[in-house]
Amino acid sequence: MNRRTLLQSGAGLLSAGGPLAAAQQAARRGMPSPKIKAVRVLMTQPAGSQLVVVKVETSEPGLYGIGCATHQERPHAVAAAIEQHIGPYILGRNCDDIEDIWQSVYVASYFRSGVTLNNALSGIDGALWDILGKRLNAPVYQLLGGKARAAATLYAHASGKEIEEVEERVREWMAKGYRHVRVQVATPGYTGYGASAATSAGVQGMRPSGVIPSPVYEPTPYVNRTLKMFEHLRNKLGFDVELLHDVHERVPPSQALQLGRLLEPYRLFFMEDPFAPEDVGWFQVMRQQTSTPIAMGELFVNRNEWLNLVSNRWIDFIRCHISAIGGLNMARKVANLCEFFNVRTAWHGPGNVSAVGHAVNLHLDLATTNFGIQEQNFFEDPVREVFPGAPEIRDGYMYANDKPGFGIDINERAAAKFPYKTPGNNRGIERRLDGSVQRP
Repeated sequence: MNRRTLLQSGAGLLSAGGPLAAAQQAARRGMPSPKIKAVRVLMTQPAGSQLVVVKVETSEPGLYGIGCATHQERPHAVAAAIEQHIGPYILGRNCDDIEDIWQSVYVASYFRSGVTLNNALSGIDGALWDILGKRLNAPVYQLLGGKARAAATLYAHASGKEIEEVEERVREWMAKGYRHVRVQVATPGYTGYGASAATSAGVQGMRPSGVIPSPVYEPTPYVNRTLKMFEHLRNKLGFDVELLHDVHERVPPSQALQLGRLLEPYRLFFMEDPFAPEDVGWFQVMRQQTSTPIAMGELFVNRNEWLNLVSNRWIDFIRCHISAIGGLNMARKVANLCEFFNVRTAWHGPGNVSAVGHAVNLHLDLATTNFGIQEQNFFEDPVREVFPGAPEIRDGYMYANDKPGFGIDINERAAAKFPYKTPGNNRGIERRLDGSVQRP
């Protein structure tokens, strides 16, 4: 049966009684773990991003779990890995053997720590944690040690073409109770991250002949514009609001070092991704040269990318995309290690994480002592239709609903109404003035 047929088949949500309640009672009596009966991939696009969700069905009638495997740039590759390799590999396994299943799937392909297989593993892993919570009639955060806080503090996004527009957006978020806001401003004539201006004719005229047509990015105008933005915002807003900024790996290391030092007077909550994952060796130099707090990790997929950064205290916030590192089972270990080096968590949480993935982030946030901040994402009405039980957002905080498992489900009939419009996204379309590819 193909994925389209699966999406169109429809599904009822688990009720509070019936088979689920029986499974929970059986777990409490110590009866054997249910077996993995089926692994299904559900692909849907209720808002902008191409979402990949895994549904693991068990030998207990009505008992299943869901996990996030979303990699919006290459969703079909992740789906194929699950359907053709991982799903068949784990059929018949005990659902409670989460660690053993994670470890065996991790090495099954021999080559490991790639983003496609990590996302596929994340979907399986999340579904198994969801099943365990349902069997024990407990939210997943209880399985991780219980709440360390009532809700997860969020940071909002404020951007604009003009600096004054960014100031206005920040004030709007402050009026809604937010204390943390990420700020990005467009650079006139150039494209950029978080806030872009159309490439002007004047900028295009500066390019040599023979360049592939593209949006134009240049680091020096961006750095100059960013410094002007922070000077303006601190003069107008003061220092009670926490301001964040995302460099997004777009400047050469030497300019990132300069930017970190020049931003010190503006006391950022953190500066994100000043270097690319390929350039993590520069973090030692940055730590020696600036006190600006650093967040890093959105593109990490391998533990060797972040291990030295944490153990040497070269970063202040770990910011992994949880599905890209293999899911909750790995992320909880990352968080625990970071605690001993006073590195706080700030998991990646934009719109290209499914509502299921946001629920995973939230449950880990609630149970993590060294939690720092969570990126905000609002769930539009179509998303909440597809994912009933999506986390609630109020006054700058994200709340769990305290239902068993992750407290979220997928309505397959609703999901089928939102098929993919494109097979995935592509990055790296921006180029420097001379025509060379710019990191996204």
